[in-house]
Amino acid sequence: MLPDSFNCGPSEPHFGARDVAHTLKRPKHVCRPAGTVQQASSLTAWQVVNNCKALHQKLPVTNMNAHTECTRRDLLGSAYTGLAGIGLAHLLSNDTLAASDVGTGTTHHAPRAKHVLQIFCPGGASHMDLWEYKPSLTKWHGQPLPGEENFLSFQGKNGNLMQSPFPFVRAGDCGKAISSMLPHIAQHVDDIAFIHSMTSLSNTHGPGCVFMNTGHATEGFPGAGAWVSHALGSGNETLPTYVAIPDVRGEPPNGKANWSAGFLPARYQAVMMSSQRPIRNLARPPQISLAEDRATRDLIVRLNRNFAGANPGDTDLLARVAAYELGGRMQLSAPEVSDLSGESAEIHRHYGTDDQNKLKAAYARNCLLARRLLERGVRYVNLYCASRASGVDGLLNWDAHKTLKSDYERHCPVFDQPTAALLTDLKLSGLLDDTLVLWTTEFGRMPTHQSGTAGRDHNPDGFTCWMMGAGVKGGTCYGATDEFGRRAEISPTTVWDFYATVLHLLGFDHEQLTWYHNGLDRRLTDVHGYVIEDIIV
Repeated sequence: MLPDSFNCGPSEPHFGARDVAHTLKRPKHVCRPAGTVQQASSLTAWQVVNNCKALHQKLPVTNMNAHTECTRRDLLGSAYTGLAGIGLAHLLSNDTLAASDVGTGTTHHAPRAKHVLQIFCPGGASHMDLWEYKPSLTKWHGQPLPGEENFLSFQGKNGNLMQSPFPFVRAGDCGKAISSMLPHIAQHVDDIAFIHSMTSLSNTHGPGCVFMNTGHATEGFPGAGAWVSHALGSGNETLPTYVAIPDVRGEPPNGKANWSAGFLPARYQAVMMSSQRPIRNLARPPQISLAEDRATRDLIVRLNRNFAGANPGDTDLLARVAAYELGGRMQLSAPEVSDLSGESAEIHRHYGTDDQNKLKAAYARNCLLARRLLERGVRYVNLYCASRASGVDGLLNWDAHKTLKSDYERHCPVFDQPTAALLTDLKLSGLLDDTLVLWTTEFGRMPTHQSGTAGRDHNPDGFTCWMMGAGVKGGTCYGATDEFGRRAEISPTTVWDFYATVLHLLGFDHEQLTWYHNGLDRRLTDVHGYVIEDIIV
């Protein structure tokens, strides 16, 4: 029996009463040791009122016969102006703090990981056909799902139970059962902690992907990589802190919302790049000399600093300035990191970059790029294997509604060897010692086939994600779905629990890593989440 040490349920949100003084000088909870609070620097109420009073005194007097003493009308007019100034100062102070609050790498406790590689397979990869062996599906194949004979899922009516079209094999010293379609990944099961009891709030691809990446099912929230980027700061001044590597087939459902900065300063969003599409417009035009280029950049830097000093609350401007300055540094570093020609022929064979399957070769090159980014200090790398939905279900991603067997016979070879090569490379190079590897998807699949098809519909009630690397207890399985794979039954686990554990391994208490936005101290884990202690060394 698997350990059942987890109680799934939301914690109570904490809302502290704020008086006027706190409204004007609110503490900002950022990445720092537990128990410490940094006081926000802003104008006090009296400073604002005095400033407004001085401004009021400079205004032309329209009534030449007015008394010099303060009348009731004067008092009310001054109070109105003063309160407006207080509100304005409050808003501007928030923007100023947001612009200047840079991650310093200070953590709440000793971290196990310093970098994160998140591999995402969009489409809802089937847990019972890849990761979680369900012999009852074979035993009861063709029979109705007990208690849910007439269940209507995302695309409608379901048929009977359907066994996996692929046999499972035991792998590693732990004897983990894994699909025979993943022979290379099977070599790493002793280093992986499988979470077989994941649940999601959405059974739709777009919100499901956004939820898995941001902890919220609606757009507008920061991606996990943006939170980590904000919390830890840069590990390399010449490369982005957060990089998203889309698949050659396209972006995932809901696109850039998956790696957005949300309400965090814009500089924390991911920079998109891939082996097939490096960062564009970095090369210096041939007609401009190096000296001219440097002089132009120096002038722009001075102008930007002057403008930023006069407009301290403009975070979009500061993000754009930072992006251009980073772009200048990346003119040398980015072409080097994306140039895979310096890798040995053995490494290219190991990853499969020259495979005759063009999709596999493209994904393999992206895997190799991910390793090169991590070894150069990039904090968070999002690596995608597949893209958004197409007119044919399951063609461009793992959304096997109609023909699961042929779909996965196409997708698994693309994913298996390059991903396993990346994991091997990280382990042999020592990068896995401080790199946390995540494998995620937005939800799982139904144990039944869709009516009239040989595919499976969406299932947000139970699926698998896994972790590997820094601080993770390999060769373990946490939680489980029921005997058919329909619902998380043992230790149900939420996306918030998943990221509470990720942040813990990075050295952060997920309840203390917050950003004040729209009246709330927002978190990656919302108001929920428990650390999954059973998968931590």
